[in-house]
Amino acid sequence: MKSGMKWLQTSWPPLLVVFLFILGWQISVSLFGIEKWLLPSPADILREALSELPRLGMHTWATSQIALAGFLLSGTAGLVIACILHLIPGFKRGFYPLLILTQNIPIIALAPLLMIWFGYGLLPKMIVILLACFFPVVIATLDGFAQTDPSMYNYMKMIGANRRQLFFKLELPNALPYFFAGLKITAAYSVMGAVIAEWLGTDKGIGYYMLFAKSSFRTDRIFVALMVIFALSLVMFAAVLLLEKWLIKGRGARVRNQA
Repeated sequence: MKSGMKWLQTSWPPLLVVFLFILGWQISVSLFGIEKWLLPSPADILREALSELPRLGMHTWATSQIALAGFLLSGTAGLVIACILHLIPGFKRGFYPLLILTQNIPIIALAPLLMIWFGYGLLPKMIVILLACFFPVVIATLDGFAQTDPSMYNYMKMIGANRRQLFFKLELPNALPYFFAGLKITAAYSVMGAVIAEWLGTDKGIGYYMLFAKSSFRTDRIFVALMVIFALSLVMFAAVLLLEKWLIKGRGARVRNQA
C-alpha cells in the first residue's frame, strides 16, 4: 500500500504534464484545422495504432529482439572494456581518446560502409547498436572505479589483499552503481540504435515501418512508430532499474541482515 502511494506521488507530475500536452495538441489541431498529413491529432494516431495493431505487433517484436541483443552486447562490451582500461593504465592512455572519437562519427554515416563490408544480415545491425550504446557504460564504469575509497584501498593492501582481491572485493562492487547508471542510458539508446540499424536494410521492424510510412506520407503511422519506440525505451529502462534494485539494493539488505 505504501509503495503504491509512493509511486503515485512520484508519478503524477509527469503524467499530468503528458496529459496536458496531449490535450493541448488535440485542441490545437482541431482549432487551427491542421491537415492530418501534416500533423495528425492524438485521436487520429490512436485510431491508426488500433487499426494497425496486428502488423505493428510483428514489427515491434522484431525490433525488440534486435534491441535486446544489442543491449546485452553493448552492456557486456562496455563493462569488459572499462575493466581492461582500468586494470591496464597504458591501455587507458592509448585507447581512451579513440573511444571519444567513436562518438563523434555519425552512426548513420557509417551505414553504407557497413552494408558494403558485412551485407544486410545481423552483424552490421549489431555493430550499429554497439557503436551507439557501449560508450555510456564504459565512461560511467570508469568513473565508478575512480571513486573507490582510497583509505579502504590502502587498508586492504595493508592486510595483504592482492590485485585480484582488490578488484573483485572492492573496486568492482564500488563501480556497480555507476555501471548501472550507464546501463540505463544504454537501455534507451539500444532501441534507437535498433531502429537505425533497421534502416540499413530489412523487411520488418519499427525502422522498416517508419521508412514505409514516410514514403507513403503517412504521418500518423510515423507518430505511431515513435510511440512504440518511446514505450520500448521505457520498458528497457524499467527492466534495468528493477535489475539494479534487486542486485545492488537487495544485496545490501542481505549483507546487513547477515551482519
